[in-house]
Amino acid sequence: MKKVIIYTDGACSYNPGPGGWGCVLIYKDIQKSFSGFDKNTTNNQMEMQAVIEALKKLSEPCEVDLYSDSAYVVNAFNAGWLDNWKKNNWRTAQHKPVKNDDMWKEMDRLVNMHSVVFHKVKGHSDVELNNLCDSLARGEVDRFLATNPDYKLPKQEG
Repeated sequence: MKKVIIYTDGACSYNPGPGGWGCVLIYKDIQKSFSGFDKNTTNNQMEMQAVIEALKKLSEPCEVDLYSDSAYVVNAFNAGWLDNWKKNNWRTAQHKPVKNDDMWKEMDRLVNMHSVVFHKVKGHSDVELNNLCDSLARGEVDRFLATNPDYKLPKQEG
């Protein structure tokens, strides 16, 4: 199996609001970066979308070391949250519906196509490739806001 290293990050201006995601995939000495945008999203959704989009780029089953600064994403796999949600018919320990269950289901499907190990990294620190992903994600948001001066932010929750 090919060994691939993936870094991911998501960003959101306001929450919800315009958001971006970024990912870096490394195979041997080849490094590729990708990013994308959503006009009305949340930070957690962009963190998840980055992982989904990165795993979609793999054309065959791979051994993957995936690095994210999202405790939400990493803990879902490493702390067994996802397994519990599935056992509980996509309900939390408090019996509430799992937020973003459609995205979790897609991520779970993609993760199960590979051998993925999730690693938590500290965000906005000295992790160069995590910072690159953050820059890609924020760049998507900045580009949208710069080219859409009349954009009205979605109504904020809370």
